[in-house]
Amino acid sequence: MSTFQFGKRTSFDVPCTVEIEQTSETLHAHVILDGDVEIGPGDEVMVHDAPTQIEFGERLVVRRTATVIRAGLLDKIRARLEGYRELTELYEVSFSDGRVS
Repeated sequence: MSTFQFGKRTSFDVPCTVEIEQTSETLHAHVILDGDVEIGPGDEVMVHDAPTQIEFGERLVVRRTATVIRAGLLDKIRARLEGYRELTELYEVSFSDGRVS
């Protein structure tokens, strides 16, 4: 007998690397999860104790733990539908003549 539930969300912890850089060439923050963890539509990743600020000209690489929360079936469907809607809005903007009616 299957115990599948539509709204069930599962979570697990995984080590990760957080890279933050703020220089004149780049401003970015990346999280790289260890192992072969694949993130899908509706999934969430929460990094614990990640730094949120660095001074200009600095680059910081730290090891942290992240919690991956897998989306349930309904969350996956909702995320895909919202993605299509957002993409459709981009198409509408790109083909407009730029004038407000």
